Amino acid sequence: MTTHTNLLGGPDPTFLPENTEAARLLDEESLPPAEVAAQHPTFSRAWAALAEEAFSAGRVVESYAYARTGYHRGLDALRRNGWKGHGPVPFSHGPNQGFLRCLAALARAAEAIGEKDESERCRQFLRDSDPAAYAELLA
Repeated sequence: MTTHTNLLGGPDPTFLPENTEAARLLDEESLPPAEVAAQHPTFSRAWAALAEEAFSAGRVVESYAYARTGYHRGLDALRRNGWKGHGPVPFSHGPNQGFLRCLAALARAAEAIGEKDESERCRQFLRDSDPAAYAELLA
């Protein structure tokens, strides 16, 4: 596989801060994702878990709604942390994973309801953010 490097430089990767309390509730306390999302509505990882669970259960419209909510909360967080609408969002950085998982979930749900343009836009956005995230989440 050949990777192409931007020789002109590009934006630095964006690394979201960890929400330690929300992560603790989800990981250590094992609270259901819906409870974590209600207590920490900006925590995209809870929305991603809700979207993935709903999709697996065949509740595609519900999955779409959860994924879209987490996606938009993630976009807000990215912008607050210096992201200018493009550039790397590394999947290897744990706090970025909620947003990227929401983006993948939105692509899947959009495709399932026949919203092909939205699905492809989300897929391309995920590829542009981090090809490793695309490979792990959608390939």
